[in-house]
Amino acid sequence: MMNFLVKTIANAGALAVAVWLLDNITLTGDSTGKKAGTLILVALIFGVVNVLVKPIVQLLSMPLLILTLGLFTLVVNALMLLLTSWLAEVLDLSFHVEGFWTAVLGGLIISVVSWALNLVLPDGD
Repeated sequence: MMNFLVKTIANAGALAVAVWLLDNITLTGDSTGKKAGTLILVALIFGVVNVLVKPIVQLLSMPLLILTLGLFTLVVNALMLLLTSWLAEVLDLSFHVEGFWTAVLGGLIISVVSWALNLVLPDGD
């Protein structure tokens, strides 16, 4: 349970950095508390998408992953971020990613920041 909480906080922090750095990834809200709550919910959606959908997409795109020596992972990450944005809109959360190339750059930022945060945050095991 603690590990899940740490990963969710790391994802929320990584999403916050992507929102801060990229103009086309937007998070709107009346207050800081509402934005923080939205980030936590979007991080939960992002985590579920990465656990359930990403392995299937990676398996189906295995030939492209091999052909591009893994660079196609950037496209897969972008698709997961776009799916998260779409689900957030369906759930009426104020998080939106505008465009594929923004999603590619956002996915790259989220991957790097999440990796760095997982290094410094405590592990629940």
